[in-house]
Amino acid sequence: MLMELLHHLDVDKKSRIPMYQQIVDSITNNISVGKIELNYKLPSINTISEDFNLSRDTVEKAYNILKERNIIVSIPRRGNYVAKVETNHKLNILFLVSKTSSYKMSIYNAFLNRVGVTSKIDLAIYHCDEFVFVNTLKNAKLVYDYYVVMPHFKNDKLQHASFTDSTLEIIQSIPKNKLMILDNVMPPLLEDKDVTAVYQEYDNDIYEALKQAMYKINKYNKIALVYPEKSIYPYPRRILHGFRKFCLEFEKDFEILNEICEDMEFKEKDLFITIEEGDLVNLISQIRKKGLQMGEDIGVISYNDTPLKELLGIATMTTDFKIMGETAADMILNNEKGRFKVPFKFIDRMSI
Repeated sequence: MLMELLHHLDVDKKSRIPMYQQIVDSITNNISVGKIELNYKLPSINTISEDFNLSRDTVEKAYNILKERNIIVSIPRRGNYVAKVETNHKLNILFLVSKTSSYKMSIYNAFLNRVGVTSKIDLAIYHCDEFVFVNTLKNAKLVYDYYVVMPHFKNDKLQHASFTDSTLEIIQSIPKNKLMILDNVMPPLLEDKDVTAVYQEYDNDIYEALKQAMYKINKYNKIALVYPEKSIYPYPRRILHGFRKFCLEFEKDFEILNEICEDMEFKEKDLFITIEEGDLVNLISQIRKKGLQMGEDIGVISYNDTPLKELLGIATMTTDFKIMGETAADMILNNEKGRFKVPFKFIDRMSI
């Protein structure tokens, strides 16, 4: 039976699928079709390593994943045995998101598409409210295998906050091996290397994206960032810090506006950076009414890309929401820990 199992293990070194994942898939498939029965002793790590010319660490990682899923159990001095024949293990995941914007839902949908078949995901919206956030997690403690959390809150002045005392306390009460921080890392957790995160760096992201766009920005006389100071769902103030850093370092005349007002006064060679969709629509409408040429007289860059902005030719600065969701899902499925900084880039289009 041992030699038969080794014969059926499907390991292709030319495949892009990691070797450890191929071992996991092969063993679970053999269990699901009845080739491996309950309490069957699996080949040792050394045996698989030698037969397939793989590193011992690769095989050990595969076995550890199978143990995490409770598919196999390790008995000291005896070996690894099949603990259950139902391999369709469903993870219970709480996905806690700050708001239902198209961007947040893009992350969620990418995550769902990656793990939905093998997991049960409960989506909870806390609307940047720390009390809703804390109560949701209190009621959910010890219920889920993983907690995926996007930490965005608002303070008494309706400004963005990455954390509060109560939200940090409840987050730190979650076992680190069950916690995934998504989109925004709480500053007190930055020093804790045991906290897994897939995130943006709002200050460095906008700074680097503006540097990428320098060849287009240079033709404009002044840059105006439209940053809503008070919003139902406030934006990280680190966006402001990165914007100011760029303008001061490269000696760019700049202004920060709260919104695009009606009958805005435009000056030729102004460049506007908008965050909210409403400001973008209002800006484009006024540019057209005044008979100005977008990309020539007035420049426009929008924060966060969408298919509609691509269709309209609007230049953007954006993270990759699909990569964010998929990476978080892959790390959970593969039981990987660590940090992943999501790519952020400038996309050049006719509006600039």
